Amino acid sequence: MAELDPAVAAWLQKVNAAQAERLAAGWVATPIGVREALAGLIAAMLPAGPALPWVNEALVEGGDSPVPLRIYHPAPDEARPVIVFCHGGGHMAGSVSSYDPLCRRLAASSGHIVVAVEYRLAPENPYPAALEDVAQVLRQLWQTLDGAAVRYRRERTLAGDSGGAALAATLAQRGQHDPALACERLVLIYPSVDYTLAQPSLQRNGKGYLLERERIGWYFAHYFRRGGDRVAASPLLGEVAANHPPTLLITAGFDPLLDEGAAYAQKLAAAGVAVEYHCEPAQIHAFLLLEALVPEVCAASYRRIAAFVGR
Repeated sequence: MAELDPAVAAWLQKVNAAQAERLAAGWVATPIGVREALAGLIAAMLPAGPALPWVNEALVEGGDSPVPLRIYHPAPDEARPVIVFCHGGGHMAGSVSSYDPLCRRLAASSGHIVVAVEYRLAPENPYPAALEDVAQVLRQLWQTLDGAAVRYRRERTLAGDSGGAALAATLAQRGQHDPALACERLVLIYPSVDYTLAQPSLQRNGKGYLLERERIGWYFAHYFRRGGDRVAASPLLGEVAANHPPTLLITAGFDPLLDEGAAYAQKLAAAGVAVEYHCEPAQIHAFLLLEALVPEVCAASYRRIAAFVGR
């Protein structure tokens, strides 16, 4: 087994010590607190993204709730394919604003239009609100881009990291039966695909590596606070057919979600789906947000994504 990246290890030592002090002082996690913490982490560890010639916002109407979007076009005078991106944050945190640096990098490196979805968050909007929002965006994507006068190619990739990857994976499965949700490719970055918390890496990597098993359980309790079948909601336990889109799946060796990501890649391959699987063995969950520590690893990941979506 690979050793943890030294830069990440040194940073985690400080993070874990500070967290221990907060817990000893009586700190308790809250939705506002975890949102501020993720936004602060990204602001500190992920430098601003590259300038792009066209960045604008739109609103998708028609569902239970309007869904805001931010659209990044790296070449507005050209029709380019589209990546619909769902940010991470355990279904409780993260935002289009905080993920702006990542989306800019994704657009610049891939040459694709990136459409970032501001889906609703738990606990205010529990399961399945976020799924409904992303589905609404997919159903109205082309008319929304037309309304924003965006030049695009009618070809789309669905992508997400962590909890956002759970949404992307779920909707890719639904797209096997619903053409309005179908996409040409799927990109899952350290995905959460098993809401039953059954995978061994949750124990092996579940303490001390930024994302911890106890916090994952807390996220899911808020996400499913109105109930819901966690087995049926888990992409790892869902139906996969040969018409599932080709998939790039990226994991990290010290991530509690490692095993479910690897198992999902195996599930897709067994169903006859074209799968490209890559594990960054020395990294932790959310390493793309830690670019200040591991810039080469992040750059390689963007190149890998760009190569995949460009095929």
